[in-house]
Parts: sequence; structure tokens; C-alpha cells
Amino acid sequence: MTEAATTAERVLDVREIPPYQRHEIIPRLFDHLAPGQAMQIVVDHDPRPLRQFFASVHGDDCQWTYLEQGPAVWRVRLRRAA
Repeated sequence: MTEAATTAERVLDVREIPPYQRHEIIPRLFDHLAPGQAMQIVVDHDPRPLRQFFASVHGDDCQWTYLEQGPAVWRVRLRRAA
């Protein structure tokens, strides 16, 4: 089995989850990532406030990458620094 197959990223589509629940779920999932692991979130707007949260709480430990930037769908990869 290849490295990519064993480290598949979890994709979390939060478009149908109420905002207050999103802000509890996403940080909790990130906290469980091992160094070098990543997850993706899919939302219906630019998640800038979430990015600011991760920057203030995790600093350089959270690498944020936009994979898709609207207008209808935004996809972001969050990777825990190795």
C-alpha cells in the first residue's frame, strides 16, 4: 500500500452543519491530527474567521491552503506542521 493510500485526508463538508457546531467540530478534528496529517473542509463562503482563529491559536502549526475559492464552494486544506 502506498503512503498516499494510508494517509488519506478526511474531507468534512460543513455546508449543512449550523455555524455554532462547525466552530466546535473543526478545531476538535484538527487537534486530533498527527504532525504532517491534513484534513479538508468544504464550506459555502470564505472561512476567513476560522483562518484567523487557527492563526491565533495554532500559529505556524496549522498550514492553511485554499484548494477552491468560490463563488459557491470553498475548499480548504488544514495541515498540522510536521
